[in-house]
Amino acid sequence: MGLIRDRLLAGCFGAGTELDIYFAAFRIPDFVYGILITGGIVAAFLPLFSEYFQKGKEKAWELTNNVLNCFLILLIFICAILFIFTPQILNFIVPGFTIEEKAITSALTRIMFLSPIFFGISAIFSGILHYFNRFLVYSLAPILYNLGIILGILFLVPIFGIFGLAYGVILGALCHLAIQIPSAISAGFHYKPVFNFRFPGIKRIFKLMIPRTIGTAASHLNLIVITALASTLIPGSIAIFNFSNNLQYFPVGIIGISFAIAAFPALSKTWVNGQKEKFSENFSSVFKQILFLIIPISLLIFLLRAQIVRLILGTGQFGWLETRLTAASLGIFSLGLFASSLVPLLARAFFSLQDTKTPVIIGIISIVLNVALCFLFTRFLLNFSNIFQEFLRNFLKLREIKNIQVLSFPLALSISGIFNFSLLFCFLNKKISYLRLREFLLSFWKIFISCFPMTFFTYFTLRIVANLVNMNTFFGVFFQTIAALLIGLFVYLLAAFFLKSPEFETFKSSILRRFQK
Repeated sequence: MGLIRDRLLAGCFGAGTELDIYFAAFRIPDFVYGILITGGIVAAFLPLFSEYFQKGKEKAWELTNNVLNCFLILLIFICAILFIFTPQILNFIVPGFTIEEKAITSALTRIMFLSPIFFGISAIFSGILHYFNRFLVYSLAPILYNLGIILGILFLVPIFGIFGLAYGVILGALCHLAIQIPSAISAGFHYKPVFNFRFPGIKRIFKLMIPRTIGTAASHLNLIVITALASTLIPGSIAIFNFSNNLQYFPVGIIGISFAIAAFPALSKTWVNGQKEKFSENFSSVFKQILFLIIPISLLIFLLRAQIVRLILGTGQFGWLETRLTAASLGIFSLGLFASSLVPLLARAFFSLQDTKTPVIIGIISIVLNVALCFLFTRFLLNFSNIFQEFLRNFLKLREIKNIQVLSFPLALSISGIFNFSLLFCFLNKKISYLRLREFLLSFWKIFISCFPMTFFTYFTLRIVANLVNMNTFFGVFFQTIAALLIGLFVYLLAAFFLKSPEFETFKSSILRRFQK
């Protein structure tokens, strides 16, 4: 649904000033969402609710009502303060915008301040549904959120213009909340208007959320800096960065985060029980499985970057220049995909060791590095010729495009992401001296060797199919992409089979078990 949303946005507006305004308007509400909801409620509520529910249902529901009401008041208060000072804050977030563009961004931001309030309440109900294993309703919530934005694009934008996008965001956030309430009520929740900020559970939640809040705040400040710099570049730079960032996050979310979430309970349990060898075995297995999947996917994304962008975004107002710059940004992001996919697992390994400080400190250092690199690369990629600029143009096939400064941001994020991964891995290896490094190296070499024939056959297929179909049509590009993708993956798996890769055996047995079920 997120990909459909982005396709409609690209087709309706293109990569220009309007979408720059829309994406910039998210920055302050997203900051509130990150520090109070992702870094607070989501991280702290469920463990505490589980603990209270073991002691008694009444206490658990009392905790829920207190958290719900206290955080609702807190979110409304913070959003109200930010609502008042939005124009002043935006002077720092979008310094490159004109007075008129800042005024529209300010109006959109103020409308979107409703979304973190809805999401804050929704996060509490999500915690309840997690505890009672009601994952279907929980999984439908983000789909409805994207559906709300899609409805805004299709039906509200023709009436209200760009403000229809903001109304669509609020509609989606409201649907995200509304679908979870009936299931929470059926689980036993009953609303009570209790406001006790001195309730012991509230105090513990605030204590638990501090390290996570610092980490998520730093991450969102990183995006604010990128938005500020992009606002000073050519129109469409913010949109191009956000589109390519959303595309690269797709495999990270499906592989990196999913594997990390699934592995977290097992890692925590084995460490608490003193089973250090088992901990190492579980971590090693998941680490290698992520590598086995993400490295070939990264290479395929790089090879097929132009086709992916054309298929998903290449419609309506989204022009060829925007397509090429977005594809180049996606290509740069693909070089650091392995790091982005492994960082969630490494962070949760530290959490299993009950060490929340190390990932946060390393994350902050990486973000400082990213900001410095963003400033550095935007200077290097100004409209004058230098070796670095010429290398990027030739490497990404952008020879006739003069302004490529927008590539500074994915380049900086990829380098800082690899730096973040490297530090986390080194510090984890120091904490645990039996991480089976030989196994990692052996697996990596088998994966690396398997990728050679995959790369050759994918590129060869692209060239052949391009001569057989009309590449100016959607179906021609679609057929070329699918053919190259399937042949590339088949060759990779075949090579992994001949090299007797243990990750291939794990992958195969997992698929077979699903079919047997």
